[in-house]
Amino acid sequence: MRPSCPSGYTARIPTVKPKPALYLVATPIGNLADITLRALEILAGADILASEDTRVTRVLLERYAIRRNPVIYHEHNAQEAGMRLLNALQSGKSVALVSDAGTPLISDPGFKLVKKARKADIPIVPIPGPSAVITALIPTGLPTDSFFFCGFLAVRQVARRKRLEILKTIDSTLIFYESPHRVSRTLVDMAEIFGANRPAALCRELTKTFESVYTSTLSALSAAYNKESHPRGEIVLVVGPAEDNIPTCNIEATDRMLLDLIQNMSTAEAVRKVAQMTGQKKKVLYTRVIELKAQQHNEI
Repeated sequence: MRPSCPSGYTARIPTVKPKPALYLVATPIGNLADITLRALEILAGADILASEDTRVTRVLLERYAIRRNPVIYHEHNAQEAGMRLLNALQSGKSVALVSDAGTPLISDPGFKLVKKARKADIPIVPIPGPSAVITALIPTGLPTDSFFFCGFLAVRQVARRKRLEILKTIDSTLIFYESPHRVSRTLVDMAEIFGANRPAALCRELTKTFESVYTSTLSALSAAYNKESHPRGEIVLVVGPAEDNIPTCNIEATDRMLLDLIQNMSTAEAVRKVAQMTGQKKKVLYTRVIELKAQQHNEI
């Protein structure tokens, strides 16, 4: 999940050389102000900074006036770049590893380097911070006492549905990463396999300006986000354990849903979809849309 840059804050981070170790540094998933002071110190002071995409990492570094030249470590060069980093670690260097955004090793190849470093008795130091998994889970109202991170599902439908058939037996809240271009098809499969009334949430653009968390049932979410109106931005799907109680959206969430949908469809169609998702009356939702449009007009 690529971060965006907040305004109004600048700082110079003192360079403190950390002890030789592999540092797994969590970075913001959206709002760059979410970085920790400890993370910034490690990014500034480590002998080597390895990142999944140096262009993304430089945005963060420039925001905090950290002058570094990151080296690339990603899925396609993990073998070669991993050996270079391992050699540096064995020679007594400190290495900071970051992903594009969030906590390293979560759906990225960093675990390969950590596995090799462990075998070589190299110290591994996690620098905790933002994670899209936890950020998506906590505002949904779905159970948090037991949850299972499922990562990305397969692109091909047969493999995706096979995986969902296995996951449906897990009695915990399920968390998925998904592409906005595939989310409509994924929701259809989930509604069919997990059950139409299974509670779920679609979390979009977390920590960014247009962050939204829509809670309803899988069937309602599937109806709202069909192939013609797929959501934009980074998506996390959270699916609760099967239960009879269907969560309802609060006023703020309903407003965000209406404003989001009327950008890509008629008012009547947006009202119909939100009514399906929330169980609210169309007449009430239509009146609310008119109020929201008037508010937008007055703000111009």
